[in-house]
Amino acid sequence: MTGMVVAWRQIMHRSICIRMSSLQDYHMDIKAAKKAVIEGFRRTDESLLQESTKGNWQDGATAVCVWILGQTVVVANVGDAKAVLARSISTEGEGVVDETKSQLKAIVLTREHKAIFSQERSRIQKAGGSVGSNGRLQGRIEVSRAFGDRQFKKVGLIATPDVHSFELTKKDHFIILGCDGLWGVFGPGDAVEFVQNQLKVRPHQPHLRCAAS
Repeated sequence: MTGMVVAWRQIMHRSICIRMSSLQDYHMDIKAAKKAVIEGFRRTDESLLQESTKGNWQDGATAVCVWILGQTVVVANVGDAKAVLARSISTEGEGVVDETKSQLKAIVLTREHKAIFSQERSRIQKAGGSVGSNGRLQGRIEVSRAFGDRQFKKVGLIATPDVHSFELTKKDHFIILGCDGLWGVFGPGDAVEFVQNQLKVRPHQPHLRCAAS
């Protein structure tokens, strides 16, 4: 299992991170960035499928990624991993708002890909797959998009991400990235409140701020 995890990390870095690092020109065309992300996800899945065949793995993984290019944020995801933005709802002035004092709202930046959703169900059925009465692809897995999981690739499971971008404002404070292990316990608002409280009680720990951002 450890070898598989290492392989996945290396492939992700090679296929997506390095590809995006070549697009750090802040005046770049965002469309080019989005194309690079989609291609990076495709190559990642392709490489993981090859590795899983060699190692006889049946595993899969969802993903959510965020890139900050100047003032532009690019967000991409497959599966049920989410990104949530904490934004101040304060209307006082236009200056930088202290995230430890202002009231923050949670904005979900991603769309979940689950077989039970009508758009995903329709795509799966067109690909020759089915969604069971339990809302799962082939009655087995909940997500409709993921890396790996090669046994489901011919019945509608894909690794094509949703990709979108937005411009940062002075009211935007941090973004929380997490898989279903986090979001199955925390709602978006609860997660933002938790991080904000941690920043209040540990204001002088930069590594905590970095982890929360």
